[in-house]
Amino acid sequence: MSASRQKRFWTTTAVAEAAEGFAIELDQRRIKTPAKAALLLPTRAMADAVAAEWDAQQDEIDPLSMPVTRSANAAIDKVRHQHAEVADMLAAYGDTDLLCYRAEAPAELVARQSEHWDPVLDWAHDTFGARLIPCSGVIHQPQAADALARLRDRVHEMTDFELAAFHDLVSLSGSLVLGFAAAERWRGAEEIWQLSRLDETWQEEQWGVDDEARHQADVRRDAFLHARRFMDLCQTPML
Repeated sequence: MSASRQKRFWTTTAVAEAAEGFAIELDQRRIKTPAKAALLLPTRAMADAVAAEWDAQQDEIDPLSMPVTRSANAAIDKVRHQHAEVADMLAAYGDTDLLCYRAEAPAELVARQSEHWDPVLDWAHDTFGARLIPCSGVIHQPQAADALARLRDRVHEMTDFELAAFHDLVSLSGSLVLGFAAAERWRGAEEIWQLSRLDETWQEEQWGVDDEARHQADVRRDAFLHARRFMDLCQTPML
């Protein structure tokens, strides 16, 4: 995977059971990550998805067409070696969560934020016992330490693979709560993504769509939907 246009060098692709998960074999040789670690996947569903990506390669290997493989590599080569640091970084989003900073005007936007964002905050309270309080304006308002601690503990419980997916769910949406909502399947991934863009959608309705901004939003949307899919693959039971 280190060479962007390496020639395909194998004929058969297969999934093999291993002591710590599932491996991918190319002509009976097991794949390693870019850092030369064993590529061992936690579920059969993820292994099948990675194998399908490798098997779909034609004359040249295109890493951009292999998102599940890239996410698995990140989980092993990056997250595994700094799990606590990544978890703390993502948990910190809770104290400045997108859903908690509301517009002061116009009234229509204030009402839309309340209508669509309050149910997610209520869900987080019911699910994790963590009540985050919304405020008006952009000045930082600290959240209750016990609520943040409950959310932080849940982030730290994630596996390396789950945390790799969660990183993108949170960072792309700008919200720890929406990241949890996606990871826990509170609603469909598309609906949750649109909640993260509520303010941008409002601006588009008022002033029109900027083509470059829309393109960038579409790229981020695709990455968010992939992260949700990768989280689902992490959580599929071993067979």
